[in-house]
Parts: sequence; C-alpha cells; structure tokens
Amino acid sequence: MLTLGIDIGSTTSKAAIIENGHKVVAKNIIPVGTGTRGPEEVFKSVLDQLHIKRNDINRIVATGYGRMKFEHADRELSEISCHGKGVRFLIPDVRTIIDIGGQDAKVLQLNDKGLLENFIMNDKCAAGTGRFLDVMASVLDIDINDMGPRSLQADAPVSISSTCTVFAESEVISRLSNGENINNIIAGIHRSVAKKVGGLAIRLGYTDHVAMSGGVARNIGIVKAMEEELKCPIAVHPDCQLAGAIGAALFAYDDLTKK
Repeated sequence: MLTLGIDIGSTTSKAAIIENGHKVVAKNIIPVGTGTRGPEEVFKSVLDQLHIKRNDINRIVATGYGRMKFEHADRELSEISCHGKGVRFLIPDVRTIIDIGGQDAKVLQLNDKGLLENFIMNDKCAAGTGRFLDVMASVLDIDINDMGPRSLQADAPVSISSTCTVFAESEVISRLSNGENINNIIAGIHRSVAKKVGGLAIRLGYTDHVAMSGGVARNIGIVKAMEEELKCPIAVHPDCQLAGAIGAALFAYDDLTKK
C-alpha cells in the first residue's frame, strides 16, 4: 500500500511516499512553494522515482500553506498535525517540536503517546521565521546556506535588539557600517531568532526530548542558538524538512487502515 504526503509551503514544496505506513520509499524537496511550479514538480518527481502514476497511490494528503490548492489530494490537513506526526515518526521519543517555517514559527507539545497536546505559534510577525533569515542574508549579501557555518566562526556575537524585521534590517545595516565582523552579526541574528522562538517554547512549556523540524532546522547556527536559549540539546533528523510531508503520508495510511 502506497500513500503520499505533500507539504506545500510558502517557499518550498516537499513530498514523500510511504509504503505500508512504515517505510519512506520516495522523497524530494523543490525550493519553490505555493503558487509556483513547485507542488506539481515535486509530486511528479516522487512518482517518477518509483516509476509509477497517480493511480498507483492509494491515498494522498496535502498539508502546508498551499494545501487547499492541490487538486490531486484526497484531503487536506493542518501542518501542525502533520509535523507532529512526521517528527514523531523520525524521532520517536520527541515531546516538544520547534518548527520554524518560511512565514511562521510554531512550537508543538506531544503527550507520551505521541499525540498533539498543545501548540503555540507566531504568524503575525516575520521576525523569528525563515523570511527574516532570507532578508538578513540579502542585507549581508551572502548565501543563506552559508549563515549557519559562518555563525559558528563568531568570536563576539553582536546584540540585535530589534524584534521587528524592518528595524532589525536597519540595525544590521548600521552594524555593517560600523565595521562589525559579519560572522559576529550572523551569530547575533541567530540569537535574535532563538530568543523570539524560544520565548514561544517557554510560554507553552517544554520538556526534555526537544526536536526541530522544517527547513530552518538545517541551519546549524540556529540550532546551536536555540540550544543555548533553552539550555537543552535539540535533535535534528536529516529529513527534518520533510517532516510535514511524511506526517501527511502517515495520516493518509491511517485513513485507509481505519476504514
């Protein structure tokens, strides 16, 4: 039995196919999201990996920002539920999940059975999101993928006090004008994000066994800053960015087996 999950975000499209509810047999990420070629392209790519067609998939569940516009789906589900289920599949002992997406940041709390118990999110402000990091990388004129490694080379991280993206952008430009080391500025940016998102985790209440999901979790500088902010280790699975798609595919399997 094959089920497919597709996670259509604001900046990326992810898909995964799971066999019999326990083995990921195809997966891919396309770096463009809703309203672009991304969803159709990532959907076709995972089918092509297995040399199959849409009719060979038993059920499809879509999640993410653009989930309502994906016509191949049998149903749609919130990314909160899908990330919870997907991360639990990847990291079985997880109890708290931090998901920093392109447009929002979420902290999920699971019970000892892996079921979603509570969550908190910030979707009103770009600070503490992937969009914030995109803006900062543009201001610094560096590749966003270089931010993590470069931040680890900082010897005196600067303080970025502004919590608003617009004001933080002006603050970073001022720091550059003053000749501050770019690596120290990047580390300061990461600390700013960690403080913002860490505040959500503290408000919700978090336990041991914390994990991060989503594309920002691939930034080792952000993970390090989050660990320092929350004073605990944070697990990151290699497929962290696919957690939503995997969770959606698992829900699709549940739909079939519960009938």
